Amino acid sequence: MDEDGFDLWDLRVEVVAPPGAKLWCGAEPGDYFELRGEMLHLPPGQGFSVYSLAAVLPLLAAKQRPTHPLDWMTSDAEVACPDPNCPSRLRITRTQLRRFKRSDTTATPAP
Repeated sequence: MDEDGFDLWDLRVEVVAPPGAKLWCGAEPGDYFELRGEMLHLPPGQGFSVYSLAAVLPLLAAKQRPTHPLDWMTSDAEVACPDPNCPSRLRITRTQLRRFKRSDTTATPAP
């Protein structure tokens, strides 16, 4: 086993909404971004509301880590749009487990 390594999930955060719903956050159902390690990736030509990003940002680091099967962070995957008048949700999906080397991610020595 690699003693200098740890695993993180890549994530996809996608806008979901009831069919035909009016969205107020500037998004379209199916808009998404991906988080790979610490890097956020958007498809070419697509934006993402900074307010919607702020709603999911505090959860992303926890969603990236492996969790216990009974932990709510494992099962709960949707976050409400921060606009109370917008019916959209942001669905966080774990897509791929990726291996990282501690020595490539921090200058602080391992304990």
